[in-house]
Amino acid sequence: MHHQPVLKNRRTLLERAEKFISDIYFTDCNLRGRLFGDTHPLESISVFLSEKRIPYSDAVQQSFQPCKVGDAFGPTWWTCWFKVVLKIPEAWRGKEVHLRWESDGEGMVWRDQQPVQGLTKEGEKTSYVLTECLKDSEPRGITLYVELACNGLFGAGQGCMIAAPDPNGKFTLQKAELVVFNRDVRELLTDFEMLVDIVKMLGEGEQRGFQALFTANEMVNLCDPADPSSFAAARSLAHKFFAQKNGESQHVVHAMGHCHIDSAWLWPYEETIRKCARSWVTVIRLMEKNPEFVFTCSQFWLPDTFGYSAQLPQIMKGCGISRFLTQKLSWNLVNTFPHSTFFWEGIDGSLVLTHFPPGNSYGMNGKVEDLINTVKNNKDKGRANHSAVLFGFGDGGGGPTQLMLDRLQRVQDTDCLPKVQMSSPDVLFSQLESDSSLLCTWVGELFLELHNGTYTTQAKIKLGNRQCEALLHDIEVSSCLALCKRDGFKYPACKLQELWRLLLLNQFHDVIPGSCIEMVVEDALQYYDEIRTAGSRLLFAACESLGSAPGKVAGSSIAVLNTLPWERTEVISLPAEDTQKRLALVKVPSVGVAQVTETAKPKDSVSVTMMVDGTIIMENGLLKATIDQTGRLMSLLLLQADRETISEGYLGNQFALFDDVPLYWDAWDVMDYHLQTRKPAVEVIEPAKVVRSGGLQGSISFSLRISGKSTIKQEILLDACCPYIKFNTQVDWEESHKFLKVEFPVQVRSPNATYEIQFGHLQRPTHRNTSWDWARFEVWGHKWADLSEHGFGVALLNDSKYGYSIHENIMTLSLLRAPKAPDANADMGSHNFTYALMPHTGLFQDASIIQYAYNLNFPLHVFHGVIAEPWSAFSVNCPAVILETIKQAESRENALLIRLYESHGSSVTTTLSTSLPIQEAWHCDLLERPDSSIPMSKTSSGISLTFKPFQIRSLLLIIQ
Repeated sequence: MHHQPVLKNRRTLLERAEKFISDIYFTDCNLRGRLFGDTHPLESISVFLSEKRIPYSDAVQQSFQPCKVGDAFGPTWWTCWFKVVLKIPEAWRGKEVHLRWESDGEGMVWRDQQPVQGLTKEGEKTSYVLTECLKDSEPRGITLYVELACNGLFGAGQGCMIAAPDPNGKFTLQKAELVVFNRDVRELLTDFEMLVDIVKMLGEGEQRGFQALFTANEMVNLCDPADPSSFAAARSLAHKFFAQKNGESQHVVHAMGHCHIDSAWLWPYEETIRKCARSWVTVIRLMEKNPEFVFTCSQFWLPDTFGYSAQLPQIMKGCGISRFLTQKLSWNLVNTFPHSTFFWEGIDGSLVLTHFPPGNSYGMNGKVEDLINTVKNNKDKGRANHSAVLFGFGDGGGGPTQLMLDRLQRVQDTDCLPKVQMSSPDVLFSQLESDSSLLCTWVGELFLELHNGTYTTQAKIKLGNRQCEALLHDIEVSSCLALCKRDGFKYPACKLQELWRLLLLNQFHDVIPGSCIEMVVEDALQYYDEIRTAGSRLLFAACESLGSAPGKVAGSSIAVLNTLPWERTEVISLPAEDTQKRLALVKVPSVGVAQVTETAKPKDSVSVTMMVDGTIIMENGLLKATIDQTGRLMSLLLLQADRETISEGYLGNQFALFDDVPLYWDAWDVMDYHLQTRKPAVEVIEPAKVVRSGGLQGSISFSLRISGKSTIKQEILLDACCPYIKFNTQVDWEESHKFLKVEFPVQVRSPNATYEIQFGHLQRPTHRNTSWDWARFEVWGHKWADLSEHGFGVALLNDSKYGYSIHENIMTLSLLRAPKAPDANADMGSHNFTYALMPHTGLFQDASIIQYAYNLNFPLHVFHGVIAEPWSAFSVNCPAVILETIKQAESRENALLIRLYESHGSSVTTTLSTSLPIQEAWHCDLLERPDSSIPMSKTSSGISLTFKPFQIRSLLLIIQ
């Protein structure tokens, strides 16, 4: 009797199984080669090219020209509409028939005037199912349209994915034919694939891996690719293996279909709309075929943002969100984040349950590797036994495929793998919440140790964001004042919503960071221009209404509006009557208006004196600055304390240029080694000279050469009554892979520096003791950063910058970068921005650093109008509390939404006072839903409010 030999060579058996399903080797005789059966040519295919993205109804009316497989179309970003006429052969009755379509572009199939499926080679969607089993009743002749975008899933980078797009790219139609699809072959291939992957992933140390190996080998023995009747026996072996179940303690994977689509990145905003259509319609078809399939459309998730603010937990909780998911910190370059499932605590103490999928991806494929890595990488073993697996092509869209679903279906409960269940975010987080007693807590920001360059890249986007945020804030405040003070004024709610949405669209994680192609940058800057243009009109209308006192004619009278919640005394520029710059010192009440008089005089005037050696001394009674001929601060004296700011032997306002060549992600990353390439900018084009010699304002100007292509021109200003010295800067920037910064070595010693974040601040180390410390060689902040020791400190303020580095006693502000991918022209051209240096005694909180940074970013508004007497709409009697927002409520026209926050990190009680006619007041959440559980305490002087450190409070005020 003949017995088959028993083989134990793992390598030969594994490779045998791999070759049996290979799409490269032995396809003439292996199983993969039988996936498709007979083919049949299309009756005809014709094309229409459009430079614009046009709707289906317009496209089908166009004139189509004959084309064929192998033809190339373009250029990049154009659209090809194909008319596909086909006839299914009668002989294919009972067969599954596909339109097989392969091209370099992203396609959408239209049938009977409806989009029915995306076709994207990179997203493994290269066929459209015409029928799963051709019946007599089904039509043989069909006309389809395929809308093909002349770009790939990841744009059209020239040479590599993140390179600038090739504007003249061509996109080839590689296949277009009818084909019989052998579903039984596909099912058997999936069985083999999962078994082979189990063998490879478990390795030689696991018995279960060898069971998978011998099962796969025996299936090869049983299976004759040319004889479908042999498939059942092979599939039976696979089913037996997959049906061997886990124990009760096995980790549970919550599988969720996912499709991450960047709002804009390597493609423009307009193309994203079509990416959504291609992805969603494909997902809908999958859901129709697979009732158990769950797809997550993750707008509350932030899976790909480049770090997460420590104030985000409170903002989330205030909006009714108690759960958070991301995977981005798995990208950390230096340190491995220690948790997968944990509580994240914000700076105010708010907690949100947070989950990082241990598979470290939001675009998994449902493969064995994804499942095993999810268990292996779980950093909370023994504390959390449930994890998410997000499967589906992402970034450029695409989403899940039927193959991914089939893979996961095979191993729902298979010994050696985690249990797999189709699930939803609610089910997952509910399970995690129910067993959360052992979870750890992470306090503070979730800092991504990568992509630090995005705090600076595309400076004009950063400037547009900051300016437009301030403009829309000021429109809201001024419109509320006009609404309450002037009959007939209509609050521009609809237009403001439109402008806010435009601004927020640009706050997507590849636009505001500047990590997008030039076409997206152009769109973003255009949106900012639209906001500025429309917003300026709205602000003018509100100011005009405020300045139109009954019975008064504005004429040449000038008024000024302060949108911030404290009294301000500042030097302002008046509308010029000739070429001469006119200045005035004004005092404007909190959230109020006042008339401008040009007779007000400061206690101390500004003086500017050029010394014999060319140095210049600027003084205003508060500060005394000594500046050399290159514009550098030799000294900055805080007069009241007789305290020097600049370190002895060093110079402040020192520009420095660094080589800036990252490892790969050009627009994204700046590496630590760039710090070793510092070159000071000291070549003078025009030495420092006096521009304005004093009075209300003193100023000097100078210019430097950064390189043979780039220059800096700067005006240094010192205003009367102002505790900071200001640097108005213009840079003509034509560099390649360089980084421009400005440095201030200061006489302060502290292990930590403080940075403003949303609705608060946090501290970061100034030393590099640990890897966690030195990984933060470049960090982000908003309007200010401060370095203080007991009794004295220095703050660095800015109007549009977000990148900082404070190491030991050197305060550095990042100004400009020059990456070449994905935008080859990133940041090239002229830039204007302002920063300021403010020394102070005591704590930065007591020195009003927070308020002065607001002042720098929210200038007083000068307008023609008559104000009978100065008046204030709102005030707060505690300097720790910032009245951040005043707007019309979303739900009712006769209500104002007031938002305040505690800014010092202290527990305080304050009174909100108002001169407006308030009828009722309610606490509410961040979505403006009234909260009657919080009592409202009214006094004769206003509304009494208590705050915990960094707490945000929102009020609804019903106006009479």
